Amino acid sequence: MIIPIRCFSCGKVVGDLWERYLKMIEEEGLADGEAMDKLDLNRYCCRRMIMTHVDLIEKLLRYNPADPANQKHRPKAGS
Repeated sequence: MIIPIRCFSCGKVVGDLWERYLKMIEEEGLADGEAMDKLDLNRYCCRRMIMTHVDLIEKLLRYNPADPANQKHRPKAGS
């Protein structure tokens, strides 16, 4: 869902690192460990928070029932 703001184990703030981590991995082509070293994520608990996060928000937004673009695929009421 949404990246947790703090590490569950030690309490370090990790929520603001997610976007920078993705940029380093995708655009700069860094390995996971190198990117986390640059972000100063030294504890394995904090590394776990970043590495195991699954960003489902983008997938869920595709199926937003309030989005008018999705209304064309729904049957009309009474039909």
